[in-house]
Amino acid sequence: MPDLSNKVIITAALTGAVTPKSSNPNIPITPEEIADDAYACWQAGAAVVHLHMRDENAMGTMDVARFKKTVELIQKRCDVVINLTTSGDHRATDDERMAHIIELKPEIASFDSGSFNWMPAGVFMNSPQFLEKLARVMLENEVKPEIEVFDAGMIHIAEYYMAKGLIKRPPHFQLCLGVLGGARATVDSLVYLRNLLPADATWSAFGIGKDHLPILYTTIAMGGHIRVGLEDNIYYAKGRLTSNVELVERAVRLVKEANKEVATPDEARRILNLKGAK
Repeated sequence: MPDLSNKVIITAALTGAVTPKSSNPNIPITPEEIADDAYACWQAGAAVVHLHMRDENAMGTMDVARFKKTVELIQKRCDVVINLTTSGDHRATDDERMAHIIELKPEIASFDSGSFNWMPAGVFMNSPQFLEKLARVMLENEVKPEIEVFDAGMIHIAEYYMAKGLIKRPPHFQLCLGVLGGARATVDSLVYLRNLLPADATWSAFGIGKDHLPILYTTIAMGGHIRVGLEDNIYYAKGRLTSNVELVERAVRLVKEANKEVATPDEARRILNLKGAK
């Protein structure tokens, strides 16, 4: 097997569940727009796309049909790894948050391993009962959990499910920094959380908004994988709006300037131990 230790996986988080087009006209909303951006980001160097869906009013939705249509449109055009959210609509029931996982059986999907006050919107609810059900659904459908961590306690929660055999090893973590109510997007926070991860874990990180770049630079320097995209940050620089593709293109340049290599989708599958790995 080739050495993949110098490879960096770039994930493009394309739309999120909240930010409107009025904030940035490049935010994709419809299945066609999301699929077009996914394809363009794959062409630019993203190995993974992280997908939320929007409804007819551009609000986050867990509608299975929209996920299915978007996934099919993407898979007709490229081999990018498709990572589906399980937290795209605060109105959704536990079962609605998992229905598309059972139906589509993606290679990887988000597993937000705890609850917290997402200020000022409300409680981001991920109860122990939901997490156990979600872990079982992912295990039964061979879906890799991307363990999303907003603060230190969520790492310990994930370890609890690993100890129960509900999350297979090696785990993959996404460190989500800068949400008000979670860990700050600082280098100190990133280093602290990284040092709490299990020794066999793979990991990625991102910072929200203006803190996007410091976390991006530090993650590359620390040997992690990276996430960019309009879900997390709508600006290229202060006062200048950007696009998903432009953010991926910058990430590619930064990875190469660090004397590292950008992982292809198939390399990402091997690094993350996904069921589609060849």
